[in-house]
Amino acid sequence: MKAIIPVAGIGKRLRPHTLNIPKALLNVAGKPILGHIVDSLLGMGVKDLIPIIGYKGDLIREYLTTVYKVPITFVEQTEQKGIAHAVSLAREYADGSELIIILGDTIIKTDFTRIPKAGGSVLGVREVADPTRFGICEVEKGIVRKIVEKPEHPKGNLALIGLYYFKDSTPLFKACAEIIDRKVMTKGEYQITDALQLMIDGGAEFHPYHIDGWYDCGKVETLLETNRILLEDAKTGGKRDGCIIIPPCSIDKGSSIANSIIGPYVSVARGCEIRNSIIENSILNEESVIENVILEGSVVGAFAEVTGRKGSVNVSDYSQIDYR
Repeated sequence: MKAIIPVAGIGKRLRPHTLNIPKALLNVAGKPILGHIVDSLLGMGVKDLIPIIGYKGDLIREYLTTVYKVPITFVEQTEQKGIAHAVSLAREYADGSELIIILGDTIIKTDFTRIPKAGGSVLGVREVADPTRFGICEVEKGIVRKIVEKPEHPKGNLALIGLYYFKDSTPLFKACAEIIDRKVMTKGEYQITDALQLMIDGGAEFHPYHIDGWYDCGKVETLLETNRILLEDAKTGGKRDGCIIIPPCSIDKGSSIANSIIGPYVSVARGCEIRNSIIENSILNEESVIENVILEGSVVGAFAEVTGRKGSVNVSDYSQIDYR
């Protein structure tokens, strides 16, 4: 089985953090978003990874080749033309294969091994509060009959959540090529929902697979919420001499913590230095420095420094904040 992972996006809603690194490499619950995704895929039996890279793609390449010892084929998307366009770029590497596609900006918690058992073609779905923001499925007798991308007047609230499985990927690549050739665009992009609908119109059957654990990492507030949920599930903690660690937390062994209270719901990445501080419900990316502060609900970028007062911050890589 092969996996396509589109990770070419810029991540505008997560600026300033995505000015220096791609969204997929932001830390959440002890590892990058992309790490959570790849671990799930390998656990279901995926043998080959096909990341679709673009913005800061060299960092995606470095991370994956350093951490994972599996076959990886990187495909570059130089223009942001939508998910169907991104998928079409991988055709020569995956056409005809058993294939799963999972978007690189959400974390899905489910039994991935059950997905192929749900049908020859499977769409991950979940009920949502605002269906105008998603591709919405209309299901009849257990089969998806229609898909509408971000409908103004939705007929339901069962949304696609960015997970697609195909026992045979050939019809998908043909559909993506056709909508691109015909210039079928929705909201200015070649949408995978249009390709899927073309397949449905041609007689393809898609089975919905309901996902309960679906965590959005698209903006700071949801990134922190995802961090809390995943840490709670993992029930992680830790001990440091002279410090109080309130679980759940994820604290990298390569970090340094002195005279501080950490937790609950804190992720501390490799190389962080924390001194004389109280930190709760926050994410500290690698080699950030925190000293003499009380932080809550904060995301601190890699190599950033925050010193000197109580508050909440959203500071990107290499920044320096000193309240003294």
